[in-house]
Amino acid sequence: MENYYSDLHIHIGRTRSGKPVKITGAKSLTFTNIIEHARNEKGLNIIGIIDCHSPEVILEIAELMETGDVTEHPDGGLQYGDLTIIPGSELEIYDENCHGPIHVLAYFPTLSIMREFSMWLSNHLKNITLSSQRIYVSGRELQLKVKELGGLFIPAHVFTPFKSLFGKGVQKSLTEVFDKRLIDGIELGLSADTVMADQIKELHDYSFVTNSDAHSLKKIAREYHVLQMAAPTFNELEKALKKIDGRKVKANYGLDPLLGKYHQTVCSQCFAPFDPEKGECSNCGSSKFIKGVADRITELKTASISPVHRPPYIHQVPLEFIPGLGPKMLEKLLDHFGTEMAILHEVAIEKLEQIIPAKTAEMIIKAREGKLSLSAGGGGKYGKIAD
Repeated sequence: MENYYSDLHIHIGRTRSGKPVKITGAKSLTFTNIIEHARNEKGLNIIGIIDCHSPEVILEIAELMETGDVTEHPDGGLQYGDLTIIPGSELEIYDENCHGPIHVLAYFPTLSIMREFSMWLSNHLKNITLSSQRIYVSGRELQLKVKELGGLFIPAHVFTPFKSLFGKGVQKSLTEVFDKRLIDGIELGLSADTVMADQIKELHDYSFVTNSDAHSLKKIAREYHVLQMAAPTFNELEKALKKIDGRKVKANYGLDPLLGKYHQTVCSQCFAPFDPEKGECSNCGSSKFIKGVADRITELKTASISPVHRPPYIHQVPLEFIPGLGPKMLEKLLDHFGTEMAILHEVAIEKLEQIIPAKTAEMIIKAREGKLSLSAGGGGKYGKIAD
């Protein structure tokens, strides 16, 4: 068994010809740019690109396969050198059982199956070229189609106040919308960690994944996980999510929930911390608020401890959050140490101090050890490092 760094939620901002896919995604987020950046600068081993249903993206992948730059593994997944790509799709469900829209992730083993899924999707949504589109079938119908095609189904960023399973999608239980047997994992999102999510007992059977939901190249791997598998393939990924034959999610690396954009409840007008029991904002007097993930999980709480199979969740601050660590300094670090994974996990402080100021090197080590002081985010604004 080997350990593989994985980020399974990366958006495509534009096609190779410049057409939008994820409208809010950066123009530099093309399929080719993503795979080069994820492998060469981030140091990831397996990634999920979740807008591969877009026909022009399918065409770009097919052309890369024709030239031999990308190949298909017999056990599923696309290979770009030593990087494995899992083609996926993010979709929005808002059927008659939902109380609000829910985003979900579907992954497939081969390009031909992704093409078949794309053709099916085109009959059930308005614009097949774009990301995260509303699909006009029920949650359970979508699950059945994904499983018919041999795919994996994972609800996305399940606690985000908007467009998520527990944000507004259901009142109490995922079974209001989905068949629990056809869920392969749960994506936590930036504002929650394992301890928080395991307060909901019905989630105990599922593996948790921490992913970046990257809308730009630099956001790739701001959250990620380590998979223990025999090889970086689709089939092995499925076994890891289902904890089969020693395969598993070995560790989750993510933001401290305080840094997430939706951790605390805030006033929707001035974004000051908001106490719903008081009924109005102590700063501006508004009665409108955005409920934070921490408060929503407290409402749903049905358990107090994590199951024994749950791997460690390691709070980690991405390099871009480190005060004083700008693009030029990061480039210097990458030139010396290769990838962000190496800088975050392996490089000793003495070696860092040879390249960057001692104070910045110390901040990186504190981030690695979870010793930074943080102030909470909420209402769409990230928390901050207080040091």
